[in-house]
Amino acid sequence: MKNIRPLGNRVLIERSKAQKTKGGILLPDSAQEKPKEGTVIAVGPGKCNDEGKCEPLNLKVGDRILFSAYAGTEIKESGNNGSGEGEFLILSEDDILGVLVNS
Repeated sequence: MKNIRPLGNRVLIERSKAQKTKGGILLPDSAQEKPKEGTVIAVGPGKCNDEGKCEPLNLKVGDRILFSAYAGTEIKESGNNGSGEGEFLILSEDDILGVLVNS
């Protein structure tokens, strides 16, 4: 999804893939809740304040994030060269709940 550049304080993320249940069962897409986790693909330049200065975002490309359930605008991309399908979201930085830190 290299052909979308977010504007303002928006972020383009790729939603994480749904995983198997603890018992090893893979549920069909229609029966499972979509993950509220993703990876940042691109970030906008930031929001401009009243003085015209751009305040940069607190996120960077590659961050794994958590976001609210109904946040953002969904974009689906089907691969033209057999690369499969991707599910992306454009979110405002305000809709992002936190960054997942590896421990």
